Amino acid sequence: MTDNLENINPKLYKKVEDRQVTAAEEDEDIVDAFDAREVFDLIRNINDPEHPLTLEELNVVEQNLIEVMQYDTLMATLIGLSIRVQLLRALPPRFKVSVEITPGTHISETALNKQLADKERVAAALENSHLVEVINHCVCGSKY
Repeated sequence: MTDNLENINPKLYKKVEDRQVTAAEEDEDIVDAFDAREVFDLIRNINDPEHPLTLEELNVVEQNLIEVMQYDTLMATLIGLSIRVQLLRALPPRFKVSVEITPGTHISETALNKQLADKERVAAALENSHLVEVINHCVCGSKY
């Protein structure tokens, strides 16, 4: 089989230390966001098809190259933006609009409230034509 190997002598890399799992992480009733380390732990021990080595040992996967997009945060942001846009469109300009996540209802509550309160970030988000289409769909209920 060594005749067909593309890389007979692969360079090996040091494996990272195993992550210590806390009691809170073991509790299935607590909803927490996945981070890059958790995703890395899920894929690091996959074996390479040519060698008895893991993808981590061959440096095919690296934790620092993993980016986790939290869509539950994205959805909460979209909902908040949709509420804000609807109110800004419907209310006279004399009203100040403030949209906040109800305390204790979202894991990223503080970050979301900061985003929704930042007028410059909201204005920048509303310059994205695709995002405006999605918000219009949410507000109007029509297909975008």
